[in-house]
Amino acid sequence: MEPGLPTYHLLAKPAGAACNLGCQYCFFLSKENLYQAESFLMDDMTLDNYIRQLMETSPGPEVQISWQGGEPMLRNREFYARSIELAEKHRKPDQRVLHTMHTNGTLIDDEWAAFFKKHNYLVGISIDGPRAIHDAYRVDKSGRGSFDDVMRGWKLLRQHDVDTNVLCTIHAGNAGCPLEVYRFFRDALGAKFIQLIPIVERATEKTIAAANEGWGGQRGLDRPLYKQEGHLVTRRTVGSEQFGRFLIAIFDEWVKRDVGDVHVRTFDVALGSWLGQHNLCIVAPTCGNALVLEHNGDVYSCDHFVEPDHLLGSLNSTPLKALVSSEKQRRFGDAKFETLPKYCRDCPVLFACFGECPRNRFITTPDGEDGLNYLCAGYRAFFTHIGAPMRKMANLLQQGRYADEIMQASSSI
Repeated sequence: MEPGLPTYHLLAKPAGAACNLGCQYCFFLSKENLYQAESFLMDDMTLDNYIRQLMETSPGPEVQISWQGGEPMLRNREFYARSIELAEKHRKPDQRVLHTMHTNGTLIDDEWAAFFKKHNYLVGISIDGPRAIHDAYRVDKSGRGSFDDVMRGWKLLRQHDVDTNVLCTIHAGNAGCPLEVYRFFRDALGAKFIQLIPIVERATEKTIAAANEGWGGQRGLDRPLYKQEGHLVTRRTVGSEQFGRFLIAIFDEWVKRDVGDVHVRTFDVALGSWLGQHNLCIVAPTCGNALVLEHNGDVYSCDHFVEPDHLLGSLNSTPLKALVSSEKQRRFGDAKFETLPKYCRDCPVLFACFGECPRNRFITTPDGEDGLNYLCAGYRAFFTHIGAPMRKMANLLQQGRYADEIMQASSSI
């Protein structure tokens, strides 16, 4: 990493917002509206510029090349083979490269799974739970559930011993059955790494009707462009206290039997907070180090803010290092703490949350101040609930012991 350049992570969209599915809550599908007259496929010039500049400016010794969508597997294996060749070409002698992809899993076949294994990919697959739960919102363009196709892809990855994790969105369709969801991942799928991501779809009075219809299907470019604005939420959005109960129910089972075996990112990150670490942007005092690269080279401040006001520029015309370290991006990141309402600053679990992600800060505090996180009640209940076991695990680690020793005393929690 060059002197003075902040540590950053860049998430790349090789096919833009294009996707073979039409998941109802996936507002990123609407980002097609930003590039209506363009191909959504990243060209060779942009790919070369991306990999070369990433290698030049990334902190070492590990560099992550991270692909997401839309659906990144709409690009063929030759595209990713080219990215691997470029990484080797531009890699510094002390750098090692980690290739990652987040996919809906429906396009994985035996050849893809073998490719992922050969090149040591970490592959995250979106799964919302057992069939009925998953198929509630994760559907194709015609409204057909995607569960069978996803399970086929998951099994192929397991057969080829590919490193995997599960990304589960929490919404109105699955928030009421936390243990069913968690046990499905742990027991039926054998998942060892799980991410739990709350769905919060904002809307205005003008956009709420269209938003409630969903972002998938065949509607194409008549979808409104989703922006982080408005004080309303869709009917698919998880409730704040509901989200807290969801996390608490899973944590209470996890802390009794799965610590050290099943890694739930929300819990691992929370333990970091009790150790004085901030291992994820949403719980750090400031943010701005997780940027996104669109298919045409455009760089945005954050994956959740791919909208015109947060466009930093194109790495095809402006050096990536200049975009990452720009004053506009610094202001974006600093605003996370600077805009915290007093209610948050006085909160006893501020250290574990720091107001969570700015995209969700659109309700008012009990005393009427703007900028409270929509999920505040749920997070506050969750962090309060886990305080005692988190302190015990943090103490164990600080003594050079293992966090899973807490399970020996789980009956006292």
